Amino acid sequence: MAISFVRIDDRMIHGLITVRWGKEYPMDGIIAVNDKAANNPILKEAYMAASDKKTFVWTLDHFDKVKDKVLNSATKYFLITKSPQDMKKILVDMNFKPGDIKTVVVGPGNDRDNAVKLGDNQSFTQEEGDAFEAIEKAGYKVEFALLPDQRIGSWDKFKSRFGY
Repeated sequence: MAISFVRIDDRMIHGLITVRWGKEYPMDGIIAVNDKAANNPILKEAYMAASDKKTFVWTLDHFDKVKDKVLNSATKYFLITKSPQDMKKILVDMNFKPGDIKTVVVGPGNDRDNAVKLGDNQSFTQEEGDAFEAIEKAGYKVEFALLPDQRIGSWDKFKSRFGY
């Protein structure tokens, strides 16, 4: 299995990812997909330095080109995007099937104008809600959890707040 965990986290790679989630889901490395981070050498280096595991920071286009290689790898990776829209592009638009993974875990989402607050540090816009809905319709469960023991519920619990 090449992908052991799928997460949306507006901070992408940080200590809680590598330590707490790494205990729950074994991994040898991290693949972070975000165009802005991948195209900014300083951001890219900072994300790569945040983990002692093999870490890649790729654009969506690059991920699309190497996704089959990722699936066939013996290395177990966490797949992380900064936004729900990027994860929707990977799972729905690119039709990437991360092995037997059927849950997308959603971490922090900063409070912003026009965002719906679901829990502490978990606020999402309508566009992000639309991405969650598309991910669920593609057969995945969307689960909101900052940490393994801090789950606030699944998309079903919150989707009515986004018109679904």
